Amino acid sequence: MTDTIWHPDLSQSSGPKYLALTVALRRAIREGELLPGEKLPPVRDMAWRLGMTPGTVARAYQLATQEGLLSGEVGRGTFVTGVSRQRFTPLIEQPPPKGQVDLRWPALPDVGQIAAFRQSLHRLAEGVGREWLYYPDQPAEAELRLAVLGWLSDRVLGPVAADDIALTHGGQNGILTVLQTGLRGDRPVVMLEDLAYPGLRQAVMQMRGDPVAVEMDAEGMLPESLDLACRRQRAQFVCLTPQAQNPTTVCMSAARRAAIVEVARRHDLQILEDDCYSVADSDLPSFRALAPDRTWYVGSLSKSVSAALRFGWVVCPTGRGDEARTAAKNAFFGLGLPVHLLCLDIMTSGVGERIRQAVRQELEPRLQTVVNALGAFDLSWQPGVSFVWLRLPRGWRATSFTARAEAEGVLVRSADIYALNTGRAPNAVRIAISGQSSRADFDKAIARLTRLLANPPQELSL
Repeated sequence: MTDTIWHPDLSQSSGPKYLALTVALRRAIREGELLPGEKLPPVRDMAWRLGMTPGTVARAYQLATQEGLLSGEVGRGTFVTGVSRQRFTPLIEQPPPKGQVDLRWPALPDVGQIAAFRQSLHRLAEGVGREWLYYPDQPAEAELRLAVLGWLSDRVLGPVAADDIALTHGGQNGILTVLQTGLRGDRPVVMLEDLAYPGLRQAVMQMRGDPVAVEMDAEGMLPESLDLACRRQRAQFVCLTPQAQNPTTVCMSAARRAAIVEVARRHDLQILEDDCYSVADSDLPSFRALAPDRTWYVGSLSKSVSAALRFGWVVCPTGRGDEARTAAKNAFFGLGLPVHLLCLDIMTSGVGERIRQAVRQELEPRLQTVVNALGAFDLSWQPGVSFVWLRLPRGWRATSFTARAEAEGVLVRSADIYALNTGRAPNAVRIAISGQSSRADFDKAIARLTRLLANPPQELSL
């Protein structure tokens, strides 16, 4: 089989060349210019045709392969497979091998959850009756929705009633519920921060939406960039993490939030506000407070009490709670009764709040260890946030650093995971403040990362 003579015109493309080539590949396959089974030129030949380095072309081929657009066969070459299968990045990786410290996600320490859950389940067992044989009953969740309102009393949400709340199986399920409720039509456009939690991107794609990256700065999403993106294509939602941006830790100012709301009103955007990484006692107004007519506020217990509970909520725009609860009912009927009753007991007994405070107290000195050790480098962090953002020093690339860290027994996340295919991937990593390893192992892991950062390789690998 001969190579295709496909030669894209990238002269009008802006941004990194590898992304321009990836976008051109995606477009050519979607429009039938490149057909399934066609063989692409070898990396070096394509690089020569386009005036790029082989490394640039290889990176574009790799991204397109990850999307399912291409497949590589050893000894034969790279072939077109067809329309993107929308492969998803696992949101939570499998447990690491023994001896490795996993800093990819902020696993919670046990500060009494196990004992509290055991005691609560024993109490609940005494009350098990015939209702445990039926489908969940959403009207019966009213007391739990009131408990959620109490749990959110440290947030500035504006006027909120229990009827504005829909209960979900965790934050990711909450995001999906919002999009199921609010998105309309085929291929709806959703604006995301150009570095964003992969679950947001994947939820949009699961809803057959089109995620579009919007530029950020040191305060988060730029209002003028959002406005320009909306002028170019009509969007339905903008997704934001204003309190503790994941992965950069940025906290958006009140003025910036107000400017984003103005753009959202101008273009009739709905706002999905993800506050799963909320910090304690913030006095900044949420988007839900600034724009209660169009903001869907998502939270959960996963980062404060337990990820295993799979319990979350959506504070809906005023008067739209019924819509979200209907979407939830159509998707999963309602919370499973064991989850419902356990979370109600935990939240109303005061045990949940004690656990939340104990988790913060346990993770705070670990965060301080990271800041003390890595503060000499380009580090972003925020008190109360269980991850940091590290821009790597000269001599390191994110891919090579994560590989070397893994060889040293420490797992961290590369910036590539957070970048949209059409967005930027800075030379950075996210390091989570995990509470599941011992304090001694955690400190040793941070010391290993510090040594790696201070001793970059002499040559960058291609």
